Amino acid sequence: MTKIYYYISPVGENPVKKFLNSIPETQQTKISRIFAYIAEYGLGTYIPYVKKIVNSHLWEIRILGQNNIRVLYAVIYKGDVLLLQGFLKKKQKTPKKELRIANTRYLEWLKSGLLTK
Repeated sequence: MTKIYYYISPVGENPVKKFLNSIPETQQTKISRIFAYIAEYGLGTYIPYVKKIVNSHLWEIRILGQNNIRVLYAVIYKGDVLLLQGFLKKKQKTPKKELRIANTRYLEWLKSGLLTK
């Protein structure tokens, strides 16, 4: 089983959960299903909505549809997942700003060890 953790800021905020709560319920359901699939089967199986970010330690969960939703994450420990950033993707390339935010959060997490399910 793969554990899924949310990044928690030093002041106790959960930005990924906040983002997920801001999107339509139908897309929240899709994302919950994908999280459940990852938790049950891990990242080793082919999942069409998961993609590695080139030249990075980051991965993205891709939810296609009316809104192109992305959740950036890093693989930690023994295949567990740390969710770092959620956003709506409007262009072909992943915005550098979103990658910077996810990288900063990942480095912050590495230094502090802040972790929650």
